[in-house]
Amino acid sequence: MFISTKSPKGNIFLEACMGVVQNNRVRRFAFELKMQDKSGYVLAADSESEMDDWINTLNKILKQPTLSAAMQDKRNGDLHDDDDQAKSDHSSSSMDSFQSARDIESKMRNETRLKLFTLDPDLQKLDFSGIEPDVKPFEEKFGKRILVNCNDLSFNLQSCVAENERRVQLTNVTLLLNEEGPTTNTFVMWLLPPSGAQNSTAAPDSPQAAHPTASSLTDSAIQFPRQGVFSVTCPHPDVFLVARIEKVLQGGIAHCAEPYMKNSDSAKAAQKVLKSAKMACSRLGQYRMPFAWAARPLFKDASGTVDKSARFSALYRQDGNKLSNEDVFRLLADFRKPEKMAKLPVILGNLDVTVDNVAPDLTNCVTASYLPLHQTEVVDRSRVVFEVEEFVPSIAKYSQPFTIYNNHLYVYPRHLKYDSQKSFTKARNIALCLEFRDSDEEDAVPLKCIYGRPGGPLFCKKAFAAVLHHQQNPEFYEEFKIELPAQLTDRHHLLFTLYHISCDSNSKASTKRREQVETQVGYAWLPLLKDGRVIMNEQQVAVAANLPSGYLSYQDNSSKQHTGQEVKWVDGGRPLLKVSTQLVSTVYTQDQHLHNFFHHCQSIASTGLSEGELIKYLKSLHAMEAHVMVKFLPTILNQLFRVLTISSQDDVAVNVSRVMIHVVAQCHEEGLEHHLRSYVKYVLKAETNLTNGKTVHEELAKAMTTILKPSTDFLTSNKLLKYSWYFFEVLVKSMAQYLIETGKAKMSRSQRFSASFYHSVETLVTMLMPHITQKYKDNLDATRNANHSLAVFIKHCFTFMDRGFIFKQINNYINCFMPGDTKTLYEFKFEFLKVVCNHEHYVPLNLPMPFGKGRIQRFQDLQLDYSLTDEFCKNHFLVGLLLREVGGGLQEFRDIRQIAVQVLKNLMIKHAFDDRYSSKGQQARLATLYLPLFSLLLENVHRLNIKEASPVTNQINVNGRDDHVMMTPTKNVASPVDSSLQKEVFGVISGTVSPHTPTVSSVRHTDSRASLISTDSGNGLSERSIDKPLPLDKRESFTRRHSASMLRFFTDSEETSLSARLKRQTMDFSLLSTPTEQHTHPTQCHIAGVLGSSLLRCDQNGPI
Repeated sequence: MFISTKSPKGNIFLEACMGVVQNNRVRRFAFELKMQDKSGYVLAADSESEMDDWINTLNKILKQPTLSAAMQDKRNGDLHDDDDQAKSDHSSSSMDSFQSARDIESKMRNETRLKLFTLDPDLQKLDFSGIEPDVKPFEEKFGKRILVNCNDLSFNLQSCVAENERRVQLTNVTLLLNEEGPTTNTFVMWLLPPSGAQNSTAAPDSPQAAHPTASSLTDSAIQFPRQGVFSVTCPHPDVFLVARIEKVLQGGIAHCAEPYMKNSDSAKAAQKVLKSAKMACSRLGQYRMPFAWAARPLFKDASGTVDKSARFSALYRQDGNKLSNEDVFRLLADFRKPEKMAKLPVILGNLDVTVDNVAPDLTNCVTASYLPLHQTEVVDRSRVVFEVEEFVPSIAKYSQPFTIYNNHLYVYPRHLKYDSQKSFTKARNIALCLEFRDSDEEDAVPLKCIYGRPGGPLFCKKAFAAVLHHQQNPEFYEEFKIELPAQLTDRHHLLFTLYHISCDSNSKASTKRREQVETQVGYAWLPLLKDGRVIMNEQQVAVAANLPSGYLSYQDNSSKQHTGQEVKWVDGGRPLLKVSTQLVSTVYTQDQHLHNFFHHCQSIASTGLSEGELIKYLKSLHAMEAHVMVKFLPTILNQLFRVLTISSQDDVAVNVSRVMIHVVAQCHEEGLEHHLRSYVKYVLKAETNLTNGKTVHEELAKAMTTILKPSTDFLTSNKLLKYSWYFFEVLVKSMAQYLIETGKAKMSRSQRFSASFYHSVETLVTMLMPHITQKYKDNLDATRNANHSLAVFIKHCFTFMDRGFIFKQINNYINCFMPGDTKTLYEFKFEFLKVVCNHEHYVPLNLPMPFGKGRIQRFQDLQLDYSLTDEFCKNHFLVGLLLREVGGGLQEFRDIRQIAVQVLKNLMIKHAFDDRYSSKGQQARLATLYLPLFSLLLENVHRLNIKEASPVTNQINVNGRDDHVMMTPTKNVASPVDSSLQKEVFGVISGTVSPHTPTVSSVRHTDSRASLISTDSGNGLSERSIDKPLPLDKRESFTRRHSASMLRFFTDSEETSLSARLKRQTMDFSLLSTPTEQHTHPTQCHIAGVLGSSLLRCDQNGPI
């Protein structure tokens, strides 16, 4: 049968059902419920056995004698209510039947009755502030991800050439963002068959020297990349996919490209080109030259819609004078202008590249560091996918905290000016070779940490840039990717070696000249560190003719400073080589201020330097770049908390807090608040300094108190108020970790923390009060956030600290609000109470306390026990405080009354739907907490039918608050209706019924009274609010006479129309009394049956 687990869609009353029979005329496995009015309900089951079970079960229910007799007696009693007394001999049996029917009907209704609060229209949109936001751990996030698959590269000239004799070797595919530089690093792909790597003769340590073997399955699988995953954080239509096509060095670009530009099928021409290519591959196989380029747009619009239908443009011949990024940008600017693109020389060929979205279940993928994300199950090289590293814009909102280890350095040689050098007779076909070394000794060897090219090993010791034929001032577009070591020293540097490549293969030349391919024509070196930081700017480097031992000690203009003859500078030591670098590292920061701070902290930890300059470096952190701050956010915050506990100076702790306020404010302004929440929940590890015993929570509380003093910078204090949630969350987590690490979680709450920390918390709360109550007019958002954050902090402190101390802080904070406050302050107060009362153990904080004196017999006892007395507030602090504040709020304006009643109603709804207290006995025990609410309502019954009086005047007192002078209602003489109403209510409560007070063990999640309202903290604090009854003559906020307004508020028109009508107030006390005995009068039984299962119900009806 189709049974919904949600709320029922309708009801079928079985008392009117005559029987259940099978009915297959409608559908298979159907059965019909025949009713007395000759109607029927047809239901269907999923199988025949299930249908039989339903029919048998329903028939058994209908044939039960108790139910059938009771229903029949009930119907008979209803039909013969007006009969005379002639049938008095049957009256006794009829009464018994009627009583039985009433009992069964009452029981059935109680079992199926919905809770009253389900009818509340605001139930679905309740905002329980105690529910924490959904916080996720740090995770690696990407922009728009695109899968690029390079299928094939073909030329018209190759139609008559064998597949394994292709001359075009490699294809570099770079994702370029027009006018802003490359957005990703270069993705180099191998478009030849694996056997094509054997067509060239490679020198040792060159990219083509090694070949995949069966023993290195992983390496061989990623040596021939064809698929790459690109990520674009800022997609827009001007993002282009640019392909650079290279070939083996053979000569000039125009000369080598000429055969490919002719539309000729001559076999003779093809064989001539093939013969020349074979000779070049055998002699110059490790050197490459630019050949062609192509481009295509990537996105259709700024929303990131991938343009799958677009194809690569024609293959344009590469111009040797237009290789820089700026030249590429100028070409792309004219890409959509056919009249300009038609002027470019075209090579006849086709580049087949498909672009698609990345599937969520992408497999066989490796990162930019060659770390596999999913194990490669199939030994198919074409299926391995490479992630291409994105150069995210240096903007805070696009940045994210580092989540994986990354330490890459990208090196870009830009330009070499060698036309004026006189040191070498021939330096035209210049090849640039890069090495990464950690020493400048004569026998030093390069480190094997440069990422290799396709077809070769994964890492190599040196790499070559493309060679331009007969160019003395060559431009380079090469990108070298280096895996940096985790610890850099002053000896790590880049070494550039310049070679002249002899392309002359004339048979008339001498044998020695033909064999000599490369000739060294210069050296240049670039140290990686400058002042302890990795060099990032574009550098102009001088070139030396020789490379002596210890060359790092010589500067560019060393000819003026050194008299030695070891270094011979080319062109007088002028900077001839231009080089730029790009650092993508989670180890080394690019910001000078942050680097200085980290370096100084490391010096203090290793060498024990003084903390004199630490404040200077802390203040300089206010100037660090926002995007760098976001990337190193967890590391920065961890180091700040470490400095907070190791320092012995109070000024250091205050400056640490100021920097932290700056960092938190920056994250909020950039919309990156979720990073802070993730840090607090998943990363923060507050450590206790074992040397001086300082803890994060105590030092931070002291620093916050200092910043909140009136003499400090008001801008900083306002930011602390606005973003106080972060600091209170840190306090709470530090307290929890401290208890776990020290093992004090098992100790009594009064002994867990030191007296100094209790004093710091109390001072912090006291210092925060005037900021909230006085600054709300000038800085509403900041004070509102501070009020809410303080409430959440107080609520969490119930778990860790002495609860009597926490009650005292709540009492002190509420006392700072006065009668007649503005609406904003009332909102603050009830928001604070709402958050605190939403504690998960709110009920144990108020119970157990068997309040009441057994069966209530006298009216005086009833009035005493059901009133909001000092004794009640002492024993039930939170609920007593809430009811008193609600009573005070009911005397204010309509908006304030609504706020007060809304908080109380939401709390009752929370009780009604709390699964921990779902039984009727537990709900009844919860209801006893709100017994004083009856007193508030009954004392103000006369206000239910009186139109609300508006305040007479609004006066501004000397302290700047709006004190609303309300009309004081006079004591009215109870009307006959009021008297009868009170007698009826009290009769239901007292009479023969006593409040139902189950034993303490029947309520779950309870706690002992000593642990709830402990007074012996043992920490030398001042008196607690729970030590003695709250003195009504000293606490003005608790000395109000509560005159409650109507719980339902009408508009002016509704009040006018209802002013002449008598409104009846119906209250449900069924949960406050024990079940009636069997001999109770039927009328009383009926009254108890019709009352609902809610805590309190106030309805406005018409005249009785």
